Amino acid sequence: MNILIVNDDGIRAEGIWQLARLAKKLGTVTIVSPLHQCSGMSHSISFEQELFVRKVVSPIEDITAYSVSGRPADCVRVGIEHLTLEKPDIVFSGINLGYNIGYEILYSGTVGAAMEALTYGVPAIAFSQDNYDDFSAIETYFDEITDHLLHSDIAPNQIWNVNFPNATANEIKGIDYDCIPAKALFHHDHFEMEQLGSQMYQIHTFYEKKKSAEAGTDMDSLLHNRIAVGRLTSIV
Repeated sequence: MNILIVNDDGIRAEGIWQLARLAKKLGTVTIVSPLHQCSGMSHSISFEQELFVRKVVSPIEDITAYSVSGRPADCVRVGIEHLTLEKPDIVFSGINLGYNIGYEILYSGTVGAAMEALTYGVPAIAFSQDNYDDFSAIETYFDEITDHLLHSDIAPNQIWNVNFPNATANEIKGIDYDCIPAKALFHHDHFEMEQLGSQMYQIHTFYEKKKSAEAGTDMDSLLHNRIAVGRLTSIV
């Protein structure tokens, strides 16, 4: 199996290398990642701009890695068209730092990159977790979940979205495979505006995490230490 791994947190993010270590068991892995942090860029691409690609020294044996001076979706395009010897069988996006659930899915560069894979007829799975303090849950459940998803039917205009709770492997209560996105923001934003001058203002942003959610949603599963897996459908 040929696997292209991308992310939106950038080539230096711990999550993409952790995902590569896990994916290596499944086949040949190529990493193509933004040079810089690109969270919140959704499915945007670089338009009428030069992109610069640099080969990166990989800390993982037999994995080729590149950085791209563009956005997550650019990495998929460049990776499939120029940097992989054969068309990938699947694209893995992540592991993102922070959940991609509820309305936040709309902003996600991780999800946007996975959706870009569909334009090439390549299936994709997006992986996220709340923080990078402990990868034991994804290390424990990655094989089971990916095997299940790779052998499950999914529409050609859909991707899998997998989110791991803020919990150790021993604290995981199970896997929910049919989660729907919550109709809410997990990080509830609050804005305060301060006037700095007659024509100038500064916006201060504060947020707090949700503590409850509707049953059956991705957010509810994660709040109960369950791994949330669901399908996301492209608007095209």
